[in-house]
Amino acid sequence: MPSPPVTTGWPDLPGDTALTVHVPEADALVRTGSRAHVTVLYPFLPVARVTGATETALRAAVAAVPPFTCTFAEMRRWPGVLYLTPSPADPFRALLASLRERWPEAVPYRGVFGDEGLDPHLTLASGEGTDDLPSAAFERRLPLRAEIRSVRLIVTDGPGTGWRDAADYPLTGPG
Repeated sequence: MPSPPVTTGWPDLPGDTALTVHVPEADALVRTGSRAHVTVLYPFLPVARVTGATETALRAAVAAVPPFTCTFAEMRRWPGVLYLTPSPADPFRALLASLRERWPEAVPYRGVFGDEGLDPHLTLASGEGTDDLPSAAFERRLPLRAEIRSVRLIVTDGPGTGWRDAADYPLTGPG
C-alpha cells in the first residue's frame, strides 16, 4: 500500500461520516486528539444519505462479519504518521469489502490511495514532529489485545469540530 502524504489533516466536510472500530485498549497511546480506532471506511456516505433503509443495509453488511480478537504488537511509520498494525488484518478487510460491495461509491480516503485505500491501521500520532517522536514509550505498552465486537458510524460537522458517534452496529457473523 502507498504511504499517506504528510498533511495537516483530511479535508473533512460538514456531514461526512466514517465507519470505525474503537479500540479503547489503545486510547492512552493516541496523540491525535481522537479516540483510538481503526478506520474501516472513510468517508462513508454524507449524513443526509444515511436513512433508515441505509442503516438496515449497513447493519446487515456489518453483521456478516463475526466478532474477532486482534493484537496490536507492531509499530510502523509512514512519513508524518506513527501507527500500529492489527493482526489479523483480514477481518477489517472483510468489513471493507462487504461495505464496498453494497456502496461502491464510498471510495476509501476519497481515492487518494487508490480504490482500496490503506492497509488497516491504528494511528498513534500524525503531523509535524511525528517523525522525530521516539517509539520506545509506545513500544513498552505493546502488545495490546482487543476484542472487536462492533463498527461505529461517526459524523463530523466539518474541519475542527471533531467526530461524534451516531450509531453502533454489532458484528455477529453468519446466521
